[in-house]
This record gives sequence, structure tokens and C-alpha cells, in this order.
Amino acid sequence: MGAKEGMITADQRDKAKNLALCGLFAALTAAGAFIKITIPLQPYPMHITMQWFFVLLAGLLLEPRLASMSICTYLAVGLLGIPVFAAGGGPAYLIRPTFGFLLGFAMAAWVMAWLCQLLRPAGIRGMMLPAVCGLAVYYLSGMVYFYLISNYVILMPVGWKVILVNCCLATIIPDFLLCILAAGMAVRLGPVLRGMGAR
Repeated sequence: MGAKEGMITADQRDKAKNLALCGLFAALTAAGAFIKITIPLQPYPMHITMQWFFVLLAGLLLEPRLASMSICTYLAVGLLGIPVFAAGGGPAYLIRPTFGFLLGFAMAAWVMAWLCQLLRPAGIRGMMLPAVCGLAVYYLSGMVYFYLISNYVILMPVGWKVILVNCCLATIIPDFLLCILAAGMAVRLGPVLRGMGAR
């Protein structure tokens, strides 16, 4: 009976640890929205934020389920109306063309975590492969969503040339530099989180 109780307690501890990690990365991603540089482009300004850095860390450090859950928690909080996105919050954000980048956060976090689980990368170079794949997923999601919402929902037609310049070329270099920074940070933090049973 005592052993069985001990197993239940250990399982509960693991669940509490996982919930804490999800909450931590959701909160860090929310905080990252307020560390931003705004690029005044038309029809919508673009933001370079620290959100992507914390999404990278979630993807590189957590297992796939936890990584995506942490970002989905952040998205749910924002869509409920808490102003945790770079330009506010609320359900109306769904028809904002740039919302695709926020959806890309969740997809990229899962893809990076899955690749880390599959490849077990070591060192900064090893971590860069999942990070760059996550970057590609993040930008692809953002650009496709921008095109579809602009052209078929809010009826503000925009071509792929404008999307490529505004939604990719204007911000991708700083985001790639964040990939390098996050890869280095993940190498240092990985052993700590593994010691806590995070992966």
C-alpha cells in the first residue's frame, strides 16, 4: 500500500512539474511580447519580439506535448482578451493577418521538440537544425495565414511579393540570430531540466 501511494505521489509530482514548466514558458512568451521593435510597414506593422526566443527554448528543451501545450496556453490567454500579444489580445485577433505567426509559434514548438526527441542533438550546431526547421515552420505559417486572411476574409488584397518582403525579409535575420542565441542557451539549460525530469 505504501509503495503504491509512493508511485501515485511521484506521478503527481511529475504532473505538477509539467504544469509548472508549461506555465513558465507561457508566461515567458507573454512577457516577450512587450520586448519588441516595431517596423512601420503597410498594411500592417511587423514586430520583432522576444517571444520567438522563448518559443525556441520551449521547443528545444521540452518534450513535444509540453512545448506545444505551453504555447497553446499562451494563445488561449490572449484570445480570451488578456493583452499578451504584441498588439493586444481578444478573439478579433483571429482575423488579424499577422495571427498566423502566433499559430506558427505552437506548430514550431512542437516540430522543434519532436526533432530534438528524434535526433538527440548535442552542442549549438546540433541544436541549430531543429531551431532552423522551427523558424521555417513559423514563417510559413505566418505568410500563408497573412495571404488567406488578407485576400479572402478582410478583403484587403495583398500579393506574395509584399508578403515576402513584409512578413519575411524584414524580420528573418533578427529571428535567425535568436535561433543561435536560443541554441546556446538550450545547451546550457538542457542538463538542468533533464535533472528535473523535464525530458
